[in-house]
Amino acid sequence: MDLTLNHGPDTRFPRPLKVALVGECMIEVRGGPDAAITQTFGGDTLNTAVYLARLNPRGAVAVDYMTAVGNDAFSAAMRQSWLDEGIGDAHVRVIEDALPGLYFIQTDPHGERRFLYWRGEAAARRMFEGAEAEAEAMLAALADYDYVYLSGITLAILLPEGRERLIHALHRARRAGTRIVFDNNYRPHLWPDPETARQAYRDLLHLSDLALVTWEDDASLFGYHDPDALFSVYAEAGVREVALKRGAASCLIQCPAGRFEVPAQTVAQVIDTTAAGDSFNAAYLACHLRGGDPQQAARWGHRLAAEVVQYRGALIPQAAMPSMDTSSLPFVEQV
Repeated sequence: MDLTLNHGPDTRFPRPLKVALVGECMIEVRGGPDAAITQTFGGDTLNTAVYLARLNPRGAVAVDYMTAVGNDAFSAAMRQSWLDEGIGDAHVRVIEDALPGLYFIQTDPHGERRFLYWRGEAAARRMFEGAEAEAEAMLAALADYDYVYLSGITLAILLPEGRERLIHALHRARRAGTRIVFDNNYRPHLWPDPETARQAYRDLLHLSDLALVTWEDDASLFGYHDPDALFSVYAEAGVREVALKRGAASCLIQCPAGRFEVPAQTVAQVIDTTAAGDSFNAAYLACHLRGGDPQQAARWGHRLAAEVVQYRGALIPQAAMPSMDTSSLPFVEQV
């Protein structure tokens, strides 16, 4: 199958496009030490899955989440929340003696976040461990998807055996025609050392068709001094399309059509930057799946991220989802 990163619905598939997002969903708690707290669910790849499901026309794209959970009430509620958002859970492994991870969000007056994590024994870390049939089935199922999306956090949380098995499974999936989308999302505290992270990222980049990159993360991990250096390394790795996110600054895109710069949207008041990058990625990929070119995909990304940062928490209310410009898309069925 041709691995070219096409833009738009793939007419070779008579069924909906299938997208799997691989990662960890956690229990999210927000509030202050002396204030009431709010509990929901979140995680970088899960946030992207929710926004991707919301933005795609029903029946055109099937969004599944691939992870491991426990056999507890929080895990059951977590899975139900995915189903309520239209996200499939057919490839979720249940590990009897494990629980979901948990994180606490604190935000400063400028909307910047501080996270406190409890995830050392989280079920998702073991999703691809052992010879159990569930792990083998999940890895084999990756080749059944048109797109597989994962992040640097996905790589970081996995134990070494699971990470290696995932990389091998992605090789097999890509040979079968699956396209790989990678969000670099580097969190130093999740890795034993930077070199382990760098090697895992290099392995994944050689498999990636589309990279959605946060500049600060790659500059920190690889020591890039400017975007040109980053783009050169990604091109050498064979990544056909790179969208370089730079916070409130413009997004830079490198793709076969050239290099482009797309301005961000101005936000009067930032409340909480949680999931800004995750939502950008979801909108970028959603536009791509509906036929948009990279520049329009970046405009979608900025549009959604600008709305998300005006709400507390990772997931904004469904009613707050912004409308997107579909006037130039070849596939414009309304969501």
